[in-house]
Amino acid sequence: MTQKSDSEPVTGHACIQSYLKTLDASPGVYRMLDAQARVLYVGKARNLRARVSNYARPAGHSPRIARMISETASMMFLTTRTETEALLLEQNLIKQLKPRYNVLLRDDKSFPNIHVTDHAYPMIHKHRGAKKEKGAYYGPFASAGAVNRTLNQLQKVFLLRNCTDAMFDSRTRPCLLYQIKRCSAPCVGKISEADYAASVRDAERFLSGKSTNIQETLAKQMAQASEEMEFERAAALRDRIRALTQVQTAQGINPRGVTEADVIALHLEKGQACVQVFFIRANQNWGNRDFYPRVGADVEEAEVLEAFLGQFYDTKEPPRLILLSHPIENEDLMTEALSGKLGRKVEISVPLRGEKSELVDGALRNARESLARRMAETATQAKLLRGLAEAFDLEAPPERIEVYDNSHIQGTNAVGAMIVAGPDGFLKSQYRKFNIKGDELTPGDDFGMMKDVLTRRFKRLLKDDPDRDKGLWPDLLLIDGGAGQVSAVREIMEEYGVEDVPMVGVAKGVDRDAGKEEFHRPGTRPFALRHNDPVLYFVQRLRDEAHRFAIGTHRAKRAKSQMANPLDEISGVGASRKRALLAHFGSAKAVSRANLADLKAVEGVSEALAERIYSFFHESG
Repeated sequence: MTQKSDSEPVTGHACIQSYLKTLDASPGVYRMLDAQARVLYVGKARNLRARVSNYARPAGHSPRIARMISETASMMFLTTRTETEALLLEQNLIKQLKPRYNVLLRDDKSFPNIHVTDHAYPMIHKHRGAKKEKGAYYGPFASAGAVNRTLNQLQKVFLLRNCTDAMFDSRTRPCLLYQIKRCSAPCVGKISEADYAASVRDAERFLSGKSTNIQETLAKQMAQASEEMEFERAAALRDRIRALTQVQTAQGINPRGVTEADVIALHLEKGQACVQVFFIRANQNWGNRDFYPRVGADVEEAEVLEAFLGQFYDTKEPPRLILLSHPIENEDLMTEALSGKLGRKVEISVPLRGEKSELVDGALRNARESLARRMAETATQAKLLRGLAEAFDLEAPPERIEVYDNSHIQGTNAVGAMIVAGPDGFLKSQYRKFNIKGDELTPGDDFGMMKDVLTRRFKRLLKDDPDRDKGLWPDLLLIDGGAGQVSAVREIMEEYGVEDVPMVGVAKGVDRDAGKEEFHRPGTRPFALRHNDPVLYFVQRLRDEAHRFAIGTHRAKRAKSQMANPLDEISGVGASRKRALLAHFGSAKAVSRANLADLKAVEGVSEALAERIYSFFHESG
């Protein structure tokens, strides 16, 4: 049930007190809103009336909660059947609304897994996102780098393919990976289905933590090959054992007594927090990741960890065991919620001794060191932002800087790129790329491309954050270019009524040398910064990051267009018919030039399909 006060605007304790007579002892979620109806805080309660009455008291609150109460102008309530439902709803609303006074997990990316596909000759590859495809999944791994290192070694050990099914079906001879002993080439029958299946089973046993027997088996095979004087085979087996040992060594700590767990440790210092998460799966350490949730100066460990757990596992599958550095208040509720999500018992524990305690101590040490490094970097970043504000006559140091760049080759595969930076450095989750269609643009028109990108950006901002209260609007725009680009962007900003966002063009300057950049602002003469000014180096880093992101996006788009095969777009042309066409004509270009009679002569191509292929390549002529 949702309620709002219809009385005259009243804030603070009096406002909260006015809701008590309408509340009962039901569990549920409450929201505190300010005078502009912006959500200040989302909380859960076992008893809504009892919880809200605590806020109605004029004393006994921490400074953060006291400020929140003073700003509260209205409240909203939603009752639930159980307190566990309230807990889940609370964390969903926090992630969605991002209230100012809640602990908020800011970096919540998905984690990569290793996927072994469901196929006669399974493929092993990195997978991120929803597990929609059939097959076995192993993870999560802390980073793409951790997955790539493991996959690299597994390829050497088990010689499993990593090519797509389409490529697998179309091969007529082994690829380079077979030549360098990284694949057993099942695509062309270099290994039997039974032997390949045995390799897959060994790989899955390794990923399940049962690698000892694999090494023993390989060692026996190596000894047998040596006895039979098959020295080349023995050397290959030796290399596979070495690779298997390498991947185990690279994983660092491999706990014997912990099969599956997430180790989560929190360190708080000076109003900042670092949460370190170690992933233990199959008695192996699959990496760690640090998080920096938004917290207040007076929050306690229990509140931060509980909020972190709720938001972290909202879109992720929890393990059977979660080891924490500090206890949380509602451990029973969190255990019930996560167990329901996993479909089996989840245990939350704060170990005090033994191997589990050592794991938590290691994670806590990492959290403490990571936060110290981040605080040092943040202090430096804050100084640079103050210098930037002074150099560009900004009213205050910018919280959000957006930097734009384009990349293309003579107008082809054109892309625009936006990177974002702020007090915490580069915000890579906020980066955006723009595919520039160029239908109405002259190829290579940089001004037109920049106008296209900024038009789409401001349209999106006006749609997603019209009141500018979600933190999506930039405090400074940096454009790669000079007076022409600045003028083009100024036109777009005027068209959409955006007049209060400062914008600076960064031009290469004399001889296009780094260090001689000129800065362009609307209505003022170009100017430069002192050659050794730290702010100049900071701007160069921002521009170079935008350029790197734009170039990378352009290369990926170009590679995709070069790899595209027009035969894939013709309905009725599957892998086998594509192979037959390519074998007959030699290339897709030759297929496109073939006449109807030649197409009909290809084995497996019916008259109707031949006509469809011919029409596909000649319909515009």
